[in-house]
Amino acid sequence: MKQLLQFSFCCILTLTGNPSKAQVVNNRYKTVDEYVKSLGSLDTLNMGTISYILTKKFPDNADKVRAIFDWIACNISLDCKAVKNGGNEKMVSDDVLKTRKANPNGYAALFQDMCSVAKIRCLTVDGYTKKNAEQITDVPDEMNHTWAVVQLGQSPETWYYVDPASGSGYTDEKMTVFTRSFNDSYFFADKAIFNFQHFPDNLAWQLGSSGAKSTHDFFSWPLVKDYAYEFGISNFSPITGLIKTSTKKPVQFSFKASSNTKIDIVALQIGVDKKKRTKTVDYTFNSGLVSFSYKFDEEDNYPVTVLINNKPVLGYIAEIAE
Repeated sequence: MKQLLQFSFCCILTLTGNPSKAQVVNNRYKTVDEYVKSLGSLDTLNMGTISYILTKKFPDNADKVRAIFDWIACNISLDCKAVKNGGNEKMVSDDVLKTRKANPNGYAALFQDMCSVAKIRCLTVDGYTKKNAEQITDVPDEMNHTWAVVQLGQSPETWYYVDPASGSGYTDEKMTVFTRSFNDSYFFADKAIFNFQHFPDNLAWQLGSSGAKSTHDFFSWPLVKDYAYEFGISNFSPITGLIKTSTKKPVQFSFKASSNTKIDIVALQIGVDKKKRTKTVDYTFNSGLVSFSYKFDEEDNYPVTVLINNKPVLGYIAEIAE
């Protein structure tokens, strides 16, 4: 869900040279984003001073949180080697600022500490995500991700998801190369979509009314990709990420999209590497529901990705018998 390009933070449509990862930045925070960009790396300052500088101009707590999210996304890189060797071990903010690298726990810890300086309640949440379709049905031995929840009011509805690691960029599927690519879908993220992508170790921190109730259920679901936020994907079918069928039986696909979605093309990307191919499908789009069927013509096991306007939204593993 990749071309490498020098990252620059800007409030425009294209933030990297990769069209599958470009994100629309929320203009609600344009002033905050431009201010953070003007500050640069602040590489001689400690965590508390950086947080103070980032937030001092903004009386609104949401703007303060946005400024902290922005700065971390622009200045901290995922340490792929550490993630592969040590998983998601706990990190402290001083180490993150010293190296400007972190695993997901380090991102979330730095974010929490900066919010604390700004007197904003923020907690970190350990849990699971799926990195690729091969993880469907394969529950890892240990938790592999950490994100944050932020409180801006007294009611349950005023808790919000923030995932600083996912908001800062992406890796290749082998987790060897990190590419910075600002993605503000992970700032005050849509709770339903976020719950399709994340499973907490404590269900008390599963915000909203939807979400898996066990790791087994979570890892049985399809892989929900970044562009699901742009299209407002929900109610997808098949609900299981492992598709078992034959070359003689078509598979029925459907999902809901947001009411303002404009769809030009729906396609399936099938296979990997040199065998990867893209098949355009005939579909219906009625009252926000996208539906189509597809008959797989090759007996084998392979990943399948649903594309909207050439952007990946859902990932499956297909086991096709003759």
